[in-house]
Amino acid sequence: MLKLYLYGYLHQVRSSRRLEAECRRNIEVMWLLGRLAPDHKSIAEFRRTHSEAVSEAGAELVRFAREVGLVRGEWVAIDGSKFRAASSSESVHERRALERYLDRMEQADAEDEIEIDSEAVAAALEKLRQHREPEARFMRTRSGKVPAYNVQTAVDGAHALIVTQQVSDEATDNRSLQPMAEAAQQALGGPGTPLQVVADAGYSNGEQADACEKQGILAHVPAVRGVNHRGDGTLFQRSDFAYDEASDTFRCPAGERLHRHQRKERWIVYAGQPEVCGGCALRARCTVGSRRLLKKHRYGEALDRMRERATAEAMRLRRSLAEHPFAALKYQILGHPRFLLRGLRGARTEISLGVMAYNLKRMTRVLGASRLTAQLA
Repeated sequence: MLKLYLYGYLHQVRSSRRLEAECRRNIEVMWLLGRLAPDHKSIAEFRRTHSEAVSEAGAELVRFAREVGLVRGEWVAIDGSKFRAASSSESVHERRALERYLDRMEQADAEDEIEIDSEAVAAALEKLRQHREPEARFMRTRSGKVPAYNVQTAVDGAHALIVTQQVSDEATDNRSLQPMAEAAQQALGGPGTPLQVVADAGYSNGEQADACEKQGILAHVPAVRGVNHRGDGTLFQRSDFAYDEASDTFRCPAGERLHRHQRKERWIVYAGQPEVCGGCALRARCTVGSRRLLKKHRYGEALDRMRERATAEAMRLRRSLAEHPFAALKYQILGHPRFLLRGLRGARTEISLGVMAYNLKRMTRVLGASRLTAQLA
């Protein structure tokens, strides 16, 4: 069954009914399966129930590629792309409307505002429970906002093989740096293995960059830092204030001190004294409030180190590695960037099969078909 699916994905044949037909008419498939001809229900059931086994087979292929020297594990490029979910936009709109209706009824019940129709609520709950793809979310793509999943890949720098992949229902990438880097490290030698990871600015996350450094993973990512948007655009920026680590204060351009004011989850807020800021000659260039407030990211040092590593050469490497595999997956392997299986589990199974097919094509191109067959044997 795995042979059949890999052959199908290599030839843009993903439907179980079309694969059943190939077993009866395609001489290559007849030879590959020893003339076995499973029906479409058996074919579909294999893909539906063996998600973990398919993923492990893909990981085994990556381990084989490491053994023959096709994966070196020195540089890895991480990137994400949106793949259309199986559900239609109308179906997801209807599910979201049901969710909003139930939220309103729950709030009204808590506030005892209106009399609630229990039968209508029960019907809405049952319809929501029966929805076939509750994880699908609207995400922004080139075709507009559509139900989609965020597919993440980590591509090795030697021959652009995908060493690991994940499928998420999060529309953004800013919480994916550490999970993807750790997954790549695990695939390339295990925890503690030194690794250079390059990604675009969407992965800027100081906390995760700091955690990666502690595990031997150096992230090369352009850091996204905030600016002062208040005033007319001429106010002093964060870079105009000098931080003194010994006193844990900032010195402003006028030479005064900003002391720690409060601590939030990811930020430490420093503030000047109102009486000092009120009489400062530079106040018009510093703040429009009674005193200047300045935020320091708890992981600002890690962000700075990550930004310094994100050189122009590293970004060129990212573009050359990370972007082509997605084009190959979408239009050479899947044939169309839309999943056939529903839900995160189904999407992960399809991506696992697609990545295996992509890696086999890359390995064949590098080693040649005869040499690859001999190595696999």
